[in-house]
Amino acid sequence: MRRCQIAKHQIEPQDDDWRTWLLLGGRGSGKTFAGAVWIDALARQEKRNFALIAPALHDVREVMVEGVSGLKSLTPAGERPRWEAGRRRLVWPESGSAAYAFSAEDPDSLRGPQFHYAWADEFCAWRNPEAVLANLRFGLRLGLEPRLTVTTTPRPIPALRKLMAEDGTVTDRAGTQANAQNLSPGFLAHLKALYGGTRLEAQELEGLVVEGEGALFRIEDLKRARGARPAELDRVVVAVDPSATASGDACGIVVAARREERAFVLADRTVQGLSPGGWAGAVTAAVEAFGAHEVTAEANQGGEMVRTVLVQAGCPAPVKLVHASRSKAARAEPVALLYEQGRVVHCGDFPALEEEMLGLGCEGGKSPDRADALVWAITRLMLQARKAGPRMRAL
Repeated sequence: MRRCQIAKHQIEPQDDDWRTWLLLGGRGSGKTFAGAVWIDALARQEKRNFALIAPALHDVREVMVEGVSGLKSLTPAGERPRWEAGRRRLVWPESGSAAYAFSAEDPDSLRGPQFHYAWADEFCAWRNPEAVLANLRFGLRLGLEPRLTVTTTPRPIPALRKLMAEDGTVTDRAGTQANAQNLSPGFLAHLKALYGGTRLEAQELEGLVVEGEGALFRIEDLKRARGARPAELDRVVVAVDPSATASGDACGIVVAARREERAFVLADRTVQGLSPGGWAGAVTAAVEAFGAHEVTAEANQGGEMVRTVLVQAGCPAPVKLVHASRSKAARAEPVALLYEQGRVVHCGDFPALEEEMLGLGCEGGKSPDRADALVWAITRLMLQARKAGPRMRAL
């Protein structure tokens, strides 16, 4: 029996509205164990049908069913579900539940069957992930709340970015470090010594979606950007990419500062699901917490309303409204150059923010609200504010 304490990232979302649970994990982070625990608990409650999908049928049996973190490892021998090779299914005799194995190499094999729940493993290794996912979802039609769990080590593919952006998707992330107590001693230290600071470390150990084709920011620049906050700061701004409605995109809120010729990212205070008054309160709290000199807010979707709600929320800093006349990617290009030059420092871990930065310029994905706020902050501190003052022109 596999005896392992369940970590926070291995517990299904507590929000009742989720339809897809996406667990992005590094190698050995315990994502397979999380998927197995979820399926096994549901299968023992009452008779249900499940789909198990992996890159190949061999992977379903060897990893998801009989692997060291698979479904049969969770309970003692006398209580384990029974694998029926001829029908390619796992059966729980007590409840009558059955989990059927499918290969992502054959999307059409998912036409016809129907399920209550499904577990998809290593989604980013599927040859045609969007076709397989579409056929699977047409079969998720049993019960009151059919749901899907996807466990995968991320890769910068459009299908993953689209899945992350879907309504009803809850994304959790887990680095290999989160499961270190269940790994061989020295495993992490050895790999970090070999791949530390590279995109392989970010993708395979930290579970981050790294940059894809067309990306403006590079993982090596973000890795190099980690550093400490200086004791004194010249100027602090809170940048805001507002959300017009409570049900829309997130409201990006990023705190950044300047010290001499470098910018320092201090915090990501992004919020989602709040009314304009709610996110204005979050901005005000960030201004007070960091002693910000200014709020820089995009006004394309709200105009003066943005300033009004911030004033009503008691924001103590002046509000500078900025208007986007170019695309998000075009605005981000000069900021990406500052990162290449080593002139921006991240004073903390900001995985969600960095993941959005790595997606700027790539196909698919959700609206980069955090990254857009960061671009406004760095632009204001490093590319605009210092240009003020008299200029001389030679005649």
